[in-house]
Order: sequence, then structure tokens, then C-alpha cells
Amino acid sequence: MSVGLLALFDDVAGLVKVAAASLDDVAGQASRAGLKAAGAVIDDAAVTPNYVHGFSADRELPIVGRIALGSIKNKLLFLLPAALLLSLFAPWLITPLLMIGGAYLCYEGAEKIFHALAPHSAEKHEEIIEPIAVDPKTLEEQKIAGAIKTDFILSAEIMTIALAAIEAPNIWEQALILAVVAVGITIAVYGVVALIVKGDDAGLWLAKHGRTGFGRSFGRGIVKAMPSVMRILAIVGTAAMTWVGGSIVAHGLYEFGVDAPEHIIEAAAHWAEHTFPAIAAFAGWLATAAVDFVFGILLGALLIPVASHIIAPALRAIKRLLPKRA
Repeated sequence: MSVGLLALFDDVAGLVKVAAASLDDVAGQASRAGLKAAGAVIDDAAVTPNYVHGFSADRELPIVGRIALGSIKNKLLFLLPAALLLSLFAPWLITPLLMIGGAYLCYEGAEKIFHALAPHSAEKHEEIIEPIAVDPKTLEEQKIAGAIKTDFILSAEIMTIALAAIEAPNIWEQALILAVVAVGITIAVYGVVALIVKGDDAGLWLAKHGRTGFGRSFGRGIVKAMPSVMRILAIVGTAAMTWVGGSIVAHGLYEFGVDAPEHIIEAAAHWAEHTFPAIAAFAGWLATAAVDFVFGILLGALLIPVASHIIAPALRAIKRLLPKRA
């Protein structure tokens, strides 16, 4: 009996070791997959603070929290199962769907630039696409919905890149690794976003309650710097949204045999690497991002009238056909 009990303990210990090794492998692959998607993660963190700009301080964290919750739902309830099912049964659909999402990001980026350059014309375009909110509550709901839609596209890219980096023997381990990536990245992104949007409040507290002169001066510096930081983030977020979208569409076109945009991007990267050999990697990345940005802007500019005159009327017609909710 004692020998059998010892054998059972030995088997349990062996299972625990296997489980621990599996968990280590999951954590390792999740961290590697997250690093692969780092570019899209940075874009997500840069884009999101723009959606809370202009709201009162007491609404900033609740808005970030709702967007973060929407992001988790995007990743775990929709994108994770969709990515696994598509990779199993219809991998050929992944590229077209990503291209549609990339085109949407190009449109969003171009529309924001259009708004900055010609605000009156842009407001007319926005009224065609979606009625302008007249009260703070409706405006907040529109901003949150817009942020979650944009997050969906960026999250789709993150999950797809992560899935491609995973080397798991079965679908269950793939799902677990993707879930770890989804939760970890969402916490990281929206934690950083919360710190950014509350930076001015932290600076104000330091300016009032700092124990040293340096601490109070540092707090005042933060308060003065935050408007500029938010403007820079708005520019970076718009640029990031546009170059990510342009990159997705250009890579998708290459897979379908339209290789001119991809060749131009590669040529620009090679030129930058050879022109600036001391910073070859950074120069190549910067040239790639710049060409992706230009391609994204051109595509987005083409999509603005398409959205106004084709997509928006079609969506309104579909809404009229649907039964109205009480």
C-alpha cells in the first residue's frame, strides 16, 4: 500500500512538473508574441488618449476604463476565437479582413487630418456620417464607441501578429497564449493611457503638496507640459493610425500580387539604411513608416468621399429596414 501511495505521489509530482513547464512555455511564448506586436501596441497607446481630450477630470478615468473593458471584449470574445477559427478553417480570409480594417484606419487618420486642415468642411462630412452630439453624455458615448472601433482594428493586428509568432502543439495552448497576450497588452496599454491622462492632476497635486521646492517646481512643470504632450500624442496617434493602416493594406496587396506599394516601401527602407549606416535600423524603420503614412493618407483621402456618398447612405438604408427598438 505504501509503495502504491509513493508511486501515486511520484506521478502527481511528475504532472506538476509538466504543468509548470507548460506554464513557463505559455508565459515565454506570450511575452515573445507580445514583443512581436510591440509596434501596434505603441500605436494603440498613442491613439487612445485623444478620445478623452476635452472631458472633465472626473470623467477621464471612467472613460479609459470603459474603453479598456471594450478592448478586453474585442480581444477575448471576438478576435481570439475568430483568429483561431480562421487559422483552422479559412486562413485565406485573414488578409482581406485585415485589409478592410487597415483601410478603416487610413480613413480615420485622413479624416482627422482633413478636420485639422479644413474644419468646416470636415464637420459637414462628419454630419453626413454621424450626427454631431449636442450634449456631453451623447458626446462621451460617441467618443467611447469610436475608440472601441479603432481599438478593434489595432487589436486585430496585435492578435494576428501574436498568433503568427506562437509555436504551440494544439489549439488550446494557442488560445491560452493569445488570452495571456490579450490581457497583458490591454493592462499595459490602458495603464499607460491612465497615467498619461491623469498626468496633469498628479502635477497639480505635486505643485500644491510637494515637500521640497524641487518637487513643487517639478509638479508645475508637469502641469505646463501636459497640453503640449497631449497635442504631440494627438499628432503621433493620427500618424500611427495612418501608417499602420497603410502598412496593412500594402502588405495585403503584395500577397494578392499587387506588389508596387511594397516595392516602393522596401526601396525607401534600403535607401535610408545605406544613406545613414550609423543608424541603419532606425533609418530603415523611419523610411518604411513614412512611406506607409503617405500611402495611408492617399488611400484615406480616397475613402472620405466614398464614406460620405456610398457607405453612409447604404448604412442608413439598412438601418431603416431594421426593426426599431423601443
